Amino acid sequence: MKLSDKIFDVCVVGSGAGAGPVIYELSKAGYKVVVLEKGPWYRTKDFSKDEMTATRRSVYTPNLKDEPQVIEDLNEQGNWEARSTYETGRDFWNGNCVGGSSNFMSGYFARFKPVDFKLLSTYGEIKGANIADWPIDYYDLEPYYEKVERIVGISGKVIKHRFAEPRSTPDFPYPPLQENIVSKWIDQAAKSLGVQTIPMPRAILSQKKGDRNACYYSNFCGSYGCSSDAKGSSRVSLIHEALKTGNCAVIPNAKVYHLETNGKFTVKKAWYYNAIGQKQYIKAKIFVVAAQAVETSRLLLMSKNKEFEQGLANNNKQVGKNLIFSAGGVGGGDLYYDDLSPDIARELARPGVFVNRTVQDYYELTDPDTGKKIKGGTVDFLFEHANPVSKAIRQKWNDKGNLRYGETLKKHLKNYFTGLRKLKFEIFVDWLPTDNCFVSLDCNIKDKWNDPVARIRVGYHPHDLKVAGIISEKAKQILSKIGARNVYAGISGAPPNNLQAGGCRFGNDPATSVLDKYCKAHEVNNLYITDGSFMPTGGSLTYTWTIYANSFRVADVIKSVL
Repeated sequence: MKLSDKIFDVCVVGSGAGAGPVIYELSKAGYKVVVLEKGPWYRTKDFSKDEMTATRRSVYTPNLKDEPQVIEDLNEQGNWEARSTYETGRDFWNGNCVGGSSNFMSGYFARFKPVDFKLLSTYGEIKGANIADWPIDYYDLEPYYEKVERIVGISGKVIKHRFAEPRSTPDFPYPPLQENIVSKWIDQAAKSLGVQTIPMPRAILSQKKGDRNACYYSNFCGSYGCSSDAKGSSRVSLIHEALKTGNCAVIPNAKVYHLETNGKFTVKKAWYYNAIGQKQYIKAKIFVVAAQAVETSRLLLMSKNKEFEQGLANNNKQVGKNLIFSAGGVGGGDLYYDDLSPDIARELARPGVFVNRTVQDYYELTDPDTGKKIKGGTVDFLFEHANPVSKAIRQKWNDKGNLRYGETLKKHLKNYFTGLRKLKFEIFVDWLPTDNCFVSLDCNIKDKWNDPVARIRVGYHPHDLKVAGIISEKAKQILSKIGARNVYAGISGAPPNNLQAGGCRFGNDPATSVLDKYCKAHEVNNLYITDGSFMPTGGSLTYTWTIYANSFRVADVIKSVL
């Protein structure tokens, strides 16, 4: 029987963090699931710690000539300027393969807190921001956070602190990963400033789990595929298990371009181009889209018909609106080996082991201008990425912006690689949804299949930078207390390509949201969206654990209606 002749129980578009739990749960429950993934299917043996492959070339992301996007930024004159990523080389794709960007994540996993679900009712409106409370609360997701810990595998240690979220279990199922000596220094420095640090949970196994091996501390983790299967990617932790049931079929190199409805507000076919460019379709009872936020909105906007002239589930013109990202700023400082004893310096230089320290004491702040309580954010500490080529390139300019070359560059590079280690921090604050951050279709630029590409406006709210600026000064104090030199911070409204959400927010009012509280489209009987698109606000944390947890929640909903 041809695939097009078969009616599957569930068709899933995408295979990353938002797709994996649905694929896993429905397959394990005995339902027939088909997965349409636009990218190729890499296996663990295909992943190596090769910087040129993993980060210097677009091996795991589409060729920008074939699949560009258009990014709209504010120029120096304050006008929106749109440029193709093929023209600029700015790659906004991430993890285009089976398992999606979860293959390449660093696995920094933190639960959202109860306040993250009620940002509007807790802190009130902010002019120019489209803030909305979630239609569910923390306790609706808590059992699924716990499920992710067990099934995907999270290593860590629960520590009581003032903003700790309630838990149904006392600790993580896997002990913490090995840490560098600098972690204790951060603890001591923060404590002397009256600040509490907590270990950062990681979706990386510290112990073997089934077919998956424990972390072997390669020193090359984030941006790299895991060659021990310790990292909790959707591919390894969920899809591999789904395939063992015999109920799951994965079709790679399948670019879905249209979801066809039957004239009665029900999707009946997912049309896609196969690996050789032929048009194919899949029929199913239920369709789940989890293509990452930008591409999910794009697919819905392309799926126009008589029922949905503005795009699928978009009669209220909300698809693509209120796009959000997880960001805030970065900073760092240099720890010089000459400032330390030889033994301590060797411990600091030890590669591979993690820092795994975060500060959440700043999750709520006092606004210095108004004296009112405002939502704050999180600081994560980490070492500079070990990539040698990238590190070397960043050293070609001196502090005055002049080019280093010749003997001066050689001496500087030797000192940088052998005389110090850079400790960094990342700040995460709420990226407030606004009218100037959204996805639409570009009218002029097409991909290699002649489909309109995503046009992404990446505006941010100035409140984001204000909060991040307050937190950056506090983080810099910790680095200075450790003894770091050249301490700096940079606050930016530039969005990361791998931490995107919104565009199809869920809510109780069909006039202002795309999805209901169960992540089913208000206007479509059998369409669910389970990547980060559903999120009205993003919390002051990375999104991945919450996307995983919500997808497990929606999987239970789908099982109840099949």
